[in-house]
Amino acid sequence: MDLREQKRQLRQQALARREAQEDREGLSQTILGRFLALPAYQQARTVMLYIGIRSEVHTRPYVPGILASGRRVAVPYCRGQQLGLFELHDLSELERCGFGLWEPPLARRGDADRQVDVKDLDLIAVPGVAFDRRGARLGHGKAYYDRLLHTVRPDAVLAGLAFECQIFPQVPTGKRDVFMDFVVTEREVYQR
Repeated sequence: MDLREQKRQLRQQALARREAQEDREGLSQTILGRFLALPAYQQARTVMLYIGIRSEVHTRPYVPGILASGRRVAVPYCRGQQLGLFELHDLSELERCGFGLWEPPLARRGDADRQVDVKDLDLIAVPGVAFDRRGARLGHGKAYYDRLLHTVRPDAVLAGLAFECQIFPQVPTGKRDVFMDFVVTEREVYQR
């Protein structure tokens, strides 16, 4: 079986597991508590945080607290085949866009004072469909995050956020896949 087919099958299995996960809100609270306790978070000045949708780990309720801590919060948005980064000041600045994602409105994306350079990111919360304990990640197959993560500083910390049901013995990887430094679940913080 080739790599693409392996990934397709695992993606299907992982999404089914995630959809069936009960108490996602409560588990998300535990996961975000672990994420916020990471030394990398304590030291970070600029944090990139996705806004969870559907059955992903729910991050939205934690954005106000992160903003209140004085940290800069960058949220990703789709820009062609790339992810742009927008400095968020309040959740009300986001609207539903393609794929149901919460993103800044098109009219605000060009605001020069709200653009975040990828090199400014200290800690990046990364969504995924499946992970393994080595930090391998499987996304939705469009490679948006892989393209972005290839450009971060070498000392930027990558933290996958996932439910334990999304952890597999081994996620198949190719040469463009980026490994996480940590994978944070409700049960464990796996470190690469």
